[in-house]
Amino acid sequence: MKAAVVDLDTGALASDRIRIPTPKPATPRAMAAVAAELVRLHGWSAPLGVGFPGIVHHGVVHSAANLDRSWTGVDADRLFSDACGLDVAMVNDADAAGLAEVRWGAAREVAGVVLVLTFGTGIGSGLFVDGILVPNTELGHLELDGRDAESHAAASVREREGIGWAEWTPRVQRYLRHLEMLFSPDLIVIGGGASKLADQWLSKISIDTPVVAAAMANNAGIVGAALVARHAHL
Repeated sequence: MKAAVVDLDTGALASDRIRIPTPKPATPRAMAAVAAELVRLHGWSAPLGVGFPGIVHHGVVHSAANLDRSWTGVDADRLFSDACGLDVAMVNDADAAGLAEVRWGAAREVAGVVLVLTFGTGIGSGLFVDGILVPNTELGHLELDGRDAESHAAASVREREGIGWAEWTPRVQRYLRHLEMLFSPDLIVIGGGASKLADQWLSKISIDTPVVAAAMANNAGIVGAALVARHAHL
């Protein structure tokens, strides 16, 4: 879990990024306690945006495939607000990353359909139509070849299986071709941890849709969450 102060005039981080290991098990109360500690360490006292790896609808968690199952049905807005003593706005983490890329990054002023994909522990997705977010798409869980796409093509799978970029990249391309068929996007933006090493593999992707690395790299989720917090508490 990581946090930073964001300058919402520029989209840049206005502080160091502080990281605390995600608790195991990653239960709601344990993660809320870490969020409270991150707030304390930053000396933060204004509304807070929190990116969450799952479906978040009106502050309530409806899925958390890569966290503890006890998250399902939790009013996370209230839980984190109580823990942190602040007004909190929860948002799907890939949606948050996409909002930052559309506002300040690689998808700025791009018309039409844009897909922002985060390759990390799983595969997150943010879908935008003319800059407007279609929330909670969770396209990493699309069934592809009889399984969740992220179980074969997430960045964590490459590390877990000990395979090189040359073996992993065709898996990503197969997944991107599937998304291309379904959504006919005008642009695909690749973010998440794998985007930090985009020079190792992204040029090997060959599909009809333009594919670019996220301009804000792995900070996009933090920046987008801060943007959500501001709009939620205007």
